[in-house]
This record gives sequence, structure tokens and C-alpha cells, in this order.
Amino acid sequence: MSRYRGNATAAGWFFIVAAVAAIAGLALYQPALGDPAYVLGAGSDGRVLLGGFLEVVLAASCIGTAVALYPVVKRESESVALGYVCGRLLEAAVITTGIAATLSLVTLRGAGSSTEVARALIAVHDWTFLLGPGLVIGVNSLLLAWLMHRSRLVPRWIAVLGLIGGPLVFVSSTAVLFGLYEDTSPWRFVAAIPVTAWEMSLAVRLIAKGFTRPVDREPLPHAGALTTA
Repeated sequence: MSRYRGNATAAGWFFIVAAVAAIAGLALYQPALGDPAYVLGAGSDGRVLLGGFLEVVLAASCIGTAVALYPVVKRESESVALGYVCGRLLEAAVITTGIAATLSLVTLRGAGSSTEVARALIAVHDWTFLLGPGLVIGVNSLLLAWLMHRSRLVPRWIAVLGLIGGPLVFVSSTAVLFGLYEDTSPWRFVAAIPVTAWEMSLAVRLIAKGFTRPVDREPLPHAGALTTA
């Protein structure tokens, strides 16, 4: 068995854990984000706290995918692989900022805070949600898909999903950023489908079969000018 088989399996599970944590976390703390009057209630909200914890799991999983794949994909292009690691770190940092804003709503609950403060914190979360799982993830998906496509470490159709999905979700998030349509627009949902399909198909492939070609003791083919020594 290739010594990189474990990296493939770990990366696949990190992708799945990140997806599950993102969906569950958003569902759990939605009450706090949907109504600024939430802070006027009494006591803490276990649902929101659990949602925040799952968002921490999401941020850690984002970093985990990059750490697990870096020893493999750096053989194709060390500079692009390093860019992917840095991009995932940035994505995790932006997500963590949104978590802090959301959990602050729990702290303010019942403390006599105004709904204006709540609206400000919700706005911080909404912007981080757009920047992290929107703009940054688009760039990260493109970088990893490019590495996978050139190295042929996964079936080409999977890499193509990332090459399409990454730019598409980036463009969609940019459109929301400049007010061309709302974050809740159906176009936003449609634009996210290819990148979601990319991550999940990549995850299943890595867990079930690993990489399509051996990478031990051999350089990856077609290394370009971005490869460093």
C-alpha cells in the first residue's frame, strides 16, 4: 500500500466532516442570526453554542484537508500547493471570525443589549460567510483542482468539476458582494452545486480508492514552471 494512502483517506474524511459541520452548524445557530431580537431573550442558547462548536470543527477540517494533501500535491507544484495551504488557513480564519460574532450574541442575550448591536454582529457573520465559504473557497477549489488535473491523481472528471465549480462560486460571491443579486437568490444556490459536487466526489474517491496513480519515489508528470526545488 502506498504510504500516501493514509493522506488520501484523511483528506477525504476532512472534506466530509467539513460539509456536515457546515450544514449542521448553520441550522443550529440560525435562530440567533434570523432575528436581532434574539438578544432580548433570557439565558444562553445551547443550540447556538453547539452550532458555534461545529463551526470550529469546520474550520479545523478546512486546515486538515490542506495538511493531509500537501505532501502529495507539492510534488506537482510546491508553490501552488503552498498557496492552497495558505488559502485554507485564510478560509478557516474568516470562518472563526464569524463564529466569534455569532457566539457574542449568546453573551449579549438578556444583558440589556439593543437589537442594533445584534444587527451589527449578524452583519459581521454574514460578511464572513460570503468571504470565507464564498470568495476564498472558490480560489482554494481552483488551486486544488488544477493540481489534481495536472497530476492525474484523481479521475479527470472530478478535477474538471473543481475547475468549473471554483471559479463559478467565486463569480457568484462577487456578484453578491457588489449587489447584483441577494445572498438568498436561487442563482447563489445553483452556483454552489458544482463546487459541492467537486468536494464530495473527491472525498468519496479519496476514501474509497485513494489516488489513481502511485506517487511514491517518483515525480509527478507535466510539472510546470511553478514547481520549485
